[in-house]
Amino acid sequence: MPVGLARSWLLVPGSAPDLADRIAASAADVVIVDLEDGVAGADKGRARRALVAAAESGLRPWVRIGDAASDEWRTDVALIRGRGSELVAGIMLAKVEAPDHVRRTVDALDGELAIVALVESARGVEAALDIAEAPGVSRLAFGSGDFRRDTGAADDPLALLYARSRLVSTSRAAGLPGPIDGPTVPRDVSVLEGASQHAASLGMTGRLCLREEQVAAVNTALSPSGDELAWALDVLETLERHGIRDGSDLPRIARARAICSAAEAFSIEADAATVHVSDYAN
Repeated sequence: MPVGLARSWLLVPGSAPDLADRIAASAADVVIVDLEDGVAGADKGRARRALVAAAESGLRPWVRIGDAASDEWRTDVALIRGRGSELVAGIMLAKVEAPDHVRRTVDALDGELAIVALVESARGVEAALDIAEAPGVSRLAFGSGDFRRDTGAADDPLALLYARSRLVSTSRAAGLPGPIDGPTVPRDVSVLEGASQHAASLGMTGRLCLREEQVAAVNTALSPSGDELAWALDVLETLERHGIRDGSDLPRIARARAICSAAEAFSIEADAATVHVSDYAN
């Protein structure tokens, strides 16, 4: 799945048993091997070796590496440097607080890999536009757990509304796809569905997942429904027949085209629609 379209981003600790099997079996749009917070310090060496073994078996996951101010970052970069695309598909850079964190990583890896900048602090949120505009950044992500620890904010949609909305706004201003939201920790499916729908309503287009069973709900919440696609096709068919009436049509047309493009990427069919998605996707 292209980085700009990916909905579900499954974090799997590099120290997890049967890492390669978990990567290969996942239905997530992107699997991220975690070398950072998901792995205890004593297990990081084993996690890095497991990542290499997975690559040698033909898999190309993403990898989350330590923040650019840490010794772990240096070790992670040394592992990837010189064989980046042979080892992983992209980098999720932890705890980004300034564009220099991205620049250092891009320079260290010779600009070979796409980077998702994980913003996890008040300083990172306030620097979000500069981070989003840093060369090499393909997308922003929200580290909601660490952000709450940093700020004392509650795990509540209203308390985190500013941070999420700022990442959405700065992503758009920088010409990036919608950002990736932080994960839902509780196992209650209704909580996961509600949180994913809330993220989608704000303009976020991806979510981190902590468990494989979260993937399907996230993919559903962040994809157009059959009803939405039918509406979009109707809008574009009307446009073809009657043309644009005035500027007030433009937001509706833009949304319809975005829905059609996403539906085609995710192989979603319209409810009771007879028009092929690709006819109106561009």
